[in-house]
Amino acid sequence: MLLSEASSLTAREFTTVLGRSGVEVEAVSSAALPIVRFSRWCRRVHPAPAPSADPVGYLQRVDALMASGDFDALLPTHEQAWLFAAGRHLLPHAAVAVAAIDAFDQVQSKTAFAALLDALGLPQPEWRLVRSDGDLEAVGFPVWVKAAFSTAGRGVARASGPGEARALWQRFTAADDSMPVMVQACAEGRYAQVQAVFEHGRLLAGAVSEQLAVGAGGSAAARLSVDHPRAVEAIQTLGRHLGWHGGLTLDYLHIDGRPSFIECNPRTIEPGNAAAAGVDLPALTIALTRGDALPAVPLLTRAGVRTRSTMAIALGAAERHRTRRAILGSLASSIGRRPPLRHSAEVLTPILADPPSLIPLIVAVGAVLARPGQVASLAGGTVDTYAVTPSAVQVVRAH
Repeated sequence: MLLSEASSLTAREFTTVLGRSGVEVEAVSSAALPIVRFSRWCRRVHPAPAPSADPVGYLQRVDALMASGDFDALLPTHEQAWLFAAGRHLLPHAAVAVAAIDAFDQVQSKTAFAALLDALGLPQPEWRLVRSDGDLEAVGFPVWVKAAFSTAGRGVARASGPGEARALWQRFTAADDSMPVMVQACAEGRYAQVQAVFEHGRLLAGAVSEQLAVGAGGSAAARLSVDHPRAVEAIQTLGRHLGWHGGLTLDYLHIDGRPSFIECNPRTIEPGNAAAAGVDLPALTIALTRGDALPAVPLLTRAGVRTRSTMAIALGAAERHRTRRAILGSLASSIGRRPPLRHSAEVLTPILADPPSLIPLIVAVGAVLARPGQVASLAGGTVDTYAVTPSAVQVVRAH
């Protein structure tokens, strides 16, 4: 299999899930030493332009690799799914399971996604598009200020009052004053995700997990699979409406399983917990791409399975606390599988099954132990190797 990038935690978890099932992995990357390279399951990382800096060159490189006949499928592991949808005309040799670009247009933008949830009657916190200072106060405080397009949480921030909200609005529009910005009320409850794979609007599988530990940018560095039928029903409604094809993920907060949706990622996110809980999303995506047999009824994960990503837990502790003591404490809790991580399985850097994965764990943890405050710059440099911008998508659409 060829992965669309090699630097994200999702790509690393794809490698773990695929490798454990005997699938050989290669990847494309603009980074010299991406995290996926340090795996016994990764045969090779192919150099390619960064998709935001040279999106056409990136797609041409991917198509050339697929034209070699060495790969059974191309798997989008991050925002390249959006680029593949826009650039299908530049990928004549690549079979890839992604939705049509007009479907992406309705969910890739945070503001468009919020409007779509309202149109479908799906629950979300109150929100308002910001056109003037008055809109910043429309839903009260504290409030989340969100740029329409961002990745890894870089365009989302919490404001406690009008001054902070105004500063964030100005920051998000500094580079592009046409960038839509919204404010959204804070929701209550626990953070969770529902993931799905669709075949042209038909739900093939669903996986729901709740956050057990916080990673960088508020991500789920450890997960517990849960049974939330309302979340599955909501993503099924959304996927059917869009005629979605491939992976789709919704973030939400919940009280007793009642979701309030806050984010859409039009791709599969970190599939390790789903695989541990009985649903192999990468394998299902491969079957969808290749035209193999697909399940007649949706596959759903079983509840109660715990997984963890030790490196992500350490980075999250560094970001929140900025102290060596907090980082070391998070490592001890993860490695020792202390509650709530008791009986959890490592899905990011499983060093016993995949010894080379120890290298990025040591490097990342060593870097933040040396300088606990540098986690933002460390994460930012990684994100830049795989992020896709609206301008890159427009270049591809116009090419």
